[in-house]
Amino acid sequence: MRLVRPAVVALLGLTLALSAPMGVAYAAKGPFSWLGAKDRPFFVENLPDGRCFTMSQEAHGAHNGTGTPATIFAGKQCTGKALRLAPGRQAPRGTAFSSVRFGAH
Repeated sequence: MRLVRPAVVALLGLTLALSAPMGVAYAAKGPFSWLGAKDRPFFVENLPDGRCFTMSQEAHGAHNGTGTPATIFAGKQCTGKALRLAPGRQAPRGTAFSSVRFGAH
């Protein structure tokens, strides 16, 4: 029975290692929050680095609670005037944005 247990543990470890997603980087660990219409608060967590996220509604007052720099953009699809927010930093309350990207871009 002792010989079986190490084999089972080794097989389970290999299965977990092979099932882990490869090449997925969740560099923006933590919350990213903002205010929507009527100053209603919203947030998302643990977004992947390097992807552009477009807001579906009015957004302003972004707060980057992640450990990764975030850039907010005035336009959709990460276009237009950009404002970089270091980790833990907040945009001025009235700063509207339409999209955001995390990472050193």
